[in-house]
Amino acid sequence: MSSITRRRALGVAAGAAGAAAGLALAGPAAAAPGAAAPGTAAPGTAAPGTAAPGTAPSAAAPDSFDEVYQGRRIKGGPSGAGGHHGGHHGGGYSVTIDGEELHVMRNADGTWISVINHYEPVATPRAVARAAVRELRGAPLVPLTLT
Repeated sequence: MSSITRRRALGVAAGAAGAAAGLALAGPAAAAPGAAAPGTAAPGTAAPGTAAPGTAPSAAAPDSFDEVYQGRRIKGGPSGAGGHHGGHHGGGYSVTIDGEELHVMRNADGTWISVINHYEPVATPRAVARAAVRELRGAPLVPLTLT
């Protein structure tokens, strides 16, 4: 009788399928060792707007912005009063949509999230404001009040 079990056979098949899918998705990156796929960072470097693995994010504050995006006025810049919760989440950076504060937070890897798109980190506060506008789909931003 064979020593292979159904569980082992299914595990091997799943592993082979996963490896094949990984190679198919890797495409040009897998073909040329050490080369980066188009639109990605080279090995050992960080993608634009993110910190390299194992390094701290840049201490420099992101640039201020003031623009109209999809009909909504979005602004961002250093907050003098520390913003919501004394500014400890956003690192002293404030973002507003049509004058209402969008609660933002800078992650340890240098990416940014908001209460609107908490599970979709982006590279800059401008990008997080734009993502929130798209997600709101015209609805007003309701102020976050914690009591």
